[in-house]
Amino acid sequence: MSPRAVLVGPPGAGKTTVGGLLAEALGVEFRDVDTDIETIAGKPIPEIFFDEGEDHFRKLEREAVATALSTFGGVLALGGGAILAEQTRAALAGHTVVYLSVGLSDAVSRVGLGAGRPLLAMNPRATLKYLLDQRRPLYEEVATVTVETDGREPEDIAAELAGRL
Repeated sequence: MSPRAVLVGPPGAGKTTVGGLLAEALGVEFRDVDTDIETIAGKPIPEIFFDEGEDHFRKLEREAVATALSTFGGVLALGGGAILAEQTRAALAGHTVVYLSVGLSDAVSRVGLGAGRPLLAMNPRATLKYLLDQRRPLYEEVATVTVETDGREPEDIAAELAGRL
């Protein structure tokens, strides 16, 4: 079994929102790896970061992504940093990977001041710009489809993707 589509992108790209709408349009289930991680850990992601640290979170994330890629057939959304792991990028080969690209201004307006996003807790705008710049080449590396999301409604993006997939 393999996902119909795997959504990647930075915080604020719309992976969860667009993913749910895309799954509905395709008549398949939606799954968010961040939710899987919270279920496995028994606590929210900010608490995982605080209690066990980012390295532990990233380990849980790699395991959750690998499991989902091999057992799930719907639309799968990965956390913004999942592509940092080389083994995750390698595991995405052969899958339909959609990179939801977003510029800094739209990303900032969508994520607000980082509530619930541990990596954005300090200086969210500067941190988000850094994350966008650092991760863009990795998103592009794994993507089979790229969609610009700036200034667009989630329904429009999902409809475009449903047509392309």
